[in-house]
Amino acid sequence: MEPVQALSRTQSIALEQQRVLRNTYGLLGLSLVPTAVGALLGLRVPLSILQAHPIVYGIGVLAVFYGMIFAIERNRNSSMGVYLLLAFTLFMGVLLGPLLQVALGLKNGAQLVALAAGGTGLTFLLLSGIATAARRDFGFLGNFLTVGAIIAMIAVVANLFLASPVLHLTLCAVIMLLSAGLILWQLNAIVRGGETNYVSATLTLYVSVYNLFSTLLQLLMAFAGERE
Repeated sequence: MEPVQALSRTQSIALEQQRVLRNTYGLLGLSLVPTAVGALLGLRVPLSILQAHPIVYGIGVLAVFYGMIFAIERNRNSSMGVYLLLAFTLFMGVLLGPLLQVALGLKNGAQLVALAAGGTGLTFLLLSGIATAARRDFGFLGNFLTVGAIIAMIAVVANLFLASPVLHLTLCAVIMLLSAGLILWQLNAIVRGGETNYVSATLTLYVSVYNLFSTLLQLLMAFAGERE
């Protein structure tokens, strides 16, 4: 009887992991809709407003960003968490608008946006395959990624005042690598049963994919952008 119960429990755990992974992918895909709507709205935001008060704008964005993340995590076990997450993705889409304005103002801007989107999608699929197929537990990455994210955020705040182009590009490269690591870590955690809440998992993956796309686009603009 005990072997049968053990087998049943193993199957139950496997089914739960598949459910969390399926719901995470579904919600992540759904989150792209409000992101696209927000980006269209963001394309109408005058860049002069953001350029006039960059420090105030940056601090305000960080405050709303972390405030909404806190609210989502507090409500992750209810439907409110899903609604807050979708509102968050709308907000993030609006923030993406000004970056897209600058990118599309370049001679090859549309190609760079497409390349960044394709590179992000390909990277996600590759990391997803590694995370779900590998027998290895990538949980050891958790502490490293947490420390790296904290240091990167401190540097981001510092650069609001320093306004160093070199530091900005360096941060883009660092954040891009951290985002790839977070995708690998989070998906592996779901597969191995370390993450059982699909709202929290989607939030981590969404922010990682968003940062991966935006930083990759900024690097492409800096090194391959063609002015009119």
